[in-house]
Amino acid sequence: MMAMATPAEAVAETPTEDLQVSEPSTDELADLQKHQLQNPWKFWYFENNKDRTWEDNLRVVSSFHTVEDFWGVYNHIKSASELKSGSSYFVFKDGIKPMWEDDKNRQGGRWLINFDKRSARFNLDTLWLETLLCLIGEAFDEDGDDICGAVVDIRGKMDKIAVWTGDSKNKDRILNIGKKVKERLQLNNQVQMTYESHSDTQVKTSSAAKHIFTL
Repeated sequence: MMAMATPAEAVAETPTEDLQVSEPSTDELADLQKHQLQNPWKFWYFENNKDRTWEDNLRVVSSFHTVEDFWGVYNHIKSASELKSGSSYFVFKDGIKPMWEDDKNRQGGRWLINFDKRSARFNLDTLWLETLLCLIGEAFDEDGDDICGAVVDIRGKMDKIAVWTGDSKNKDRILNIGKKVKERLQLNNQVQMTYESHSDTQVKTSSAAKHIFTL
């Protein structure tokens, strides 16, 4: 009867090349030293060029999945207030395009906040940054699963910040998210946040869509 090799003997008999483990790359080592975000994200920019389609005007600025990479992007692009009228920034979870037609957005909606450019009470850049920190920092706890992304729109008289969610029927999550945004942005009762579904926004006949919730 043939004797079985002990584990130590089996290892000893294994060719050296079969035991080799590839060393992590420089990029992998750098990532290990960074603070990973719970979700990867993409930064998008939209510039209103009427000679192009809406989708052609939309382009990815950068992807990021660590705290350090987020600041690397944020600190090297124009602030929202420096963008020209008609432009927008979007920050969405990786895999979700910032458009109504995306499957993750189709059944969703948005919390919308309008800021009058004539008012000195609002610092758009501070509010936009705080919105982004809410998103990437997972400030919404389990309700964050329903977060798709956020948008800042630069317009002639009113700038807008919106937080998109994936299910316009999930009342509890929508309200929890809206209350958290209002709290973190320190918006008083004079500032109204409204929630509207994307389906209502697409068929609106005036400048405003039907409001499902108001805070």
